[in-house]
Amino acid sequence: MSRDTSGHLRRLLISLAQGNRDEGEHVDIVLAKQGTQALYAAGENKLGTDESKFSAILCTCSKPHLRAVFLEYQKMCDRDIEKSISREISGDLESGMLAVVKCIKNTPAYFAEKLYKAMKGAGTNDKTLIRIMVSHSEVDLLDIHKEYVKNYGS
Repeated sequence: MSRDTSGHLRRLLISLAQGNRDEGEHVDIVLAKQGTQALYAAGENKLGTDESKFSAILCTCSKPHLRAVFLEYQKMCDRDIEKSISREISGDLESGMLAVVKCIKNTPAYFAEKLYKAMKGAGTNDKTLIRIMVSHSEVDLLDIHKEYVKNYGS
């Protein structure tokens, strides 16, 4: 991974691979608001973007905490965190951060979207299709199926 990537994308991927995410379920709304302020200060509220701050928050905070941060961000900025990331960050790093956010928000919906895109249009992306089907068959494939049907029909 570190040979095939560089810069902020490398740091994002390595941080995710290290598994340092807080696994707690408790959400402290004061800390969530602080996280929201930190994301805003690192992106929308400054010239340039502090990608490291985005990565640190996205890779270490618990999933429930991040969901609260995303909700507070929407309230504060009147803009979804995904839109802010797309405005502030580009390229592979944008794609990586958006994938993290989508997985935090709704993991089955993220993989349903990946399946849809893998099968959409002429031909299929067999590699993506097989990877998702095999890696999720015993875990959450039924949940992914429900999201797929909800979002894309049967």
